[in-house]
Amino acid sequence: MAKASAGPLAVFTVPGRAAAARVTFLEGRGERISGDVERRVRTIVDGVRRRGDAALFAYTKRFDGVTLSGRTIEVPKREMAQAERSLAPDVRRALRLAARRIEAFHRRQRPASWRFRDASGAQLGQIVRPLDRAGVYIPGGTAAYPSSVLMNVVPAKVAGVGEVIGVTPAGRGGIAPSVLAAAHIAGVDRLFRIGGAQAVAALAYGTRTVPRVDKITGPGNAYVATAKRLVFGTVDIDMIAGPSEILIVADGSARPDFVAADLLAQAEHDPLAAAILVTASGTLVAKVQAELTAQLARLPRRTIARRALRKQGTAFVTRSLRESMALANQLAPEHLELAVRRPERLLRQVRHAGAVFLGEHTPEAFGDYLAGPNHILPTGGAARFSSPLGVYDFVKRSSVIAASAATLRRLGPSVMRLAELEGLDAHAVAVGVRLGYNGRRKDRE
Repeated sequence: MAKASAGPLAVFTVPGRAAAARVTFLEGRGERISGDVERRVRTIVDGVRRRGDAALFAYTKRFDGVTLSGRTIEVPKREMAQAERSLAPDVRRALRLAARRIEAFHRRQRPASWRFRDASGAQLGQIVRPLDRAGVYIPGGTAAYPSSVLMNVVPAKVAGVGEVIGVTPAGRGGIAPSVLAAAHIAGVDRLFRIGGAQAVAALAYGTRTVPRVDKITGPGNAYVATAKRLVFGTVDIDMIAGPSEILIVADGSARPDFVAADLLAQAEHDPLAAAILVTASGTLVAKVQAELTAQLARLPRRTIARRALRKQGTAFVTRSLRESMALANQLAPEHLELAVRRPERLLRQVRHAGAVFLGEHTPEAFGDYLAGPNHILPTGGAARFSSPLGVYDFVKRSSVIAASAATLRRLGPSVMRLAELEGLDAHAVAVGVRLGYNGRRKDRE
């Protein structure tokens, strides 16, 4: 069982059966999408695929309470520009600062085409080309996320994507001015007032008003995530994003108020968000518990944060910092904070994390907004095999192969042998005819 907890976090001692069960619970967080949600989403996606705008408008009316037509579905560019001008000067400056920093970071990610000539004389290489059209999902509904606009659109623009299509639910109150302003700053080419699974389907299959895209990126709720999974193959997607999460590895030097603030910054996102502390210091856990209780009382979104902590909030007490890092790598968190005396040294032990934050003066919130690296990160343990959104998500690679006659004389016989080994005679002939052979290998022995 968990230790008695005098605070919002459930406390577990590692190793132990209760701790192992809690780890299993946290590892499975990304898989909890009900069959009912999938059935509903499949109906929506199929409806938009078959009936296009008619289904898109009907679902938008039903779920968002907004009546759309072919003339009102798209946001005019002048409306986005006006939204930016309407912002308070300090907000406008902050958004533009964030955009510049995100662009500067992502410019370093641009991959280059390359070619070389090998010993056989063959010319081999790779060409990198941007996608023709990308679709960006911008969350809406209960909150506005202009930062998500920048994190999706800026890398696409840096990659050279031909056209970036944005979608975001308008709701009865319309689209938040900050979202419209961010779309203008980031350079969205076209923006549509649609959201949910129906928007994902429209981007994947295209309708009369919404163009079909090559890839869909951006976070969303369970319906959006499920829709992205269902349309994958028709289009590419970035990832299946689940509830947000933070894991803080801390030693005795960590400030309890800093740790508590960063746990709450994640917990206020969503009742399903996970806030996890891993430390060898039981004393630190007790102090963080007290800070969480005090800070929660002052938090405007305390109801959401309290529900998240009640369900997923966890403190693991380990025997050593090395054991703490082993557990962090096992959970492969979206956000990993190293609140320790020498974070650079500990960084060498990190194998699986979406983003790593070093030291007490690097809160996860800094990365959320304008540090520069992308805040769209793998969740639910997916950092074991996937990476943050970046320029590389908006380009594709093609191999380049050029052989001379001399190259084929040198390597062709081996190609023919391998083709015959697999029973693909026409493959062997395609090489042999260029080498002057009239038939199979026996004709040249």
